[in-house]
Amino acid sequence: MIRSRSPLLLIALLLAPALIGLVVFRLYPIALAVNDSFFNVLRGQAVFVGLDNYVSLLTDSVFWNSLRVTLWFNLLINPIQIALALGLALLYVQNFKGVTLYRVLFLIPIGVSLPTAVLIWRIMLSQDGLVNGIIGIAGVPAQPWLTSASFALYSVIAIATWKGISYWMIFIIGGLQNISPEIYDAARIDGVKPWQRLLFITIPLLKPTLLFVLVADVSINFLLFAPIFMLTQGGPADSTNVLMYEAYKSGFVFGDMGRAMAIIVVVVLILLVIVGLQFRLLNGRKEAA
Repeated sequence: MIRSRSPLLLIALLLAPALIGLVVFRLYPIALAVNDSFFNVLRGQAVFVGLDNYVSLLTDSVFWNSLRVTLWFNLLINPIQIALALGLALLYVQNFKGVTLYRVLFLIPIGVSLPTAVLIWRIMLSQDGLVNGIIGIAGVPAQPWLTSASFALYSVIAIATWKGISYWMIFIIGGLQNISPEIYDAARIDGVKPWQRLLFITIPLLKPTLLFVLVADVSINFLLFAPIFMLTQGGPADSTNVLMYEAYKSGFVFGDMGRAMAIIVVVVLILLVIVGLQFRLLNGRKEAA
């Protein structure tokens, strides 16, 4: 009996640090956010208001604008990042002249911290920055990349994509290296064209990796905060005011922590729905195949 329990005890001890971290740094903050969303602070005291914070969001035009900006941002950035990461990973595993330099260049963004990358890009996208200097050579006037409602969100997408694609590329490279070369050799012998190998061999065999990258990418971009805070602070004209930044403003600028926590809970619920749909969609395709 003691021997039969010892493996279970060992497993429990090995898992304990991870489980404690999960509870302390993930589950507890979520539970705290849910609890705080039912309260408002009035005259220095927490007052239970039930679902009032959620009901007020339904008629809050600022919240709906933030939701629209967040959904549009994710609708654009996630396919772009995954498509570029897949393309770069396919090039990374090839052997051609100058491939070593290429590999070094596209791994540089991983070595640059997010705040540093954002600061560099803020300088480059300023009115007299490098980007406007380059397009000025072609006769194009300087553009207000971060100060125009028409450009700001797309500039943030470009910066986040530059920072993120190399990271996702590493996971896809790992998936590509797990595909047996014999499969490609057999396909070449059968006369399968390169684009057919990509569509009917590479991508289907990469589904588990792509599913992980898709779920993780959507989660990170839905919770994006630092670039917005450092570059635009939700402006101009709330064009980059994503839900996470709106929650920050509610809690730490206006002191309405109940509204902030309600927004956070809404973000988590939206994420759960999206991730669940992604799993269901991809698993359904797998079963159909």
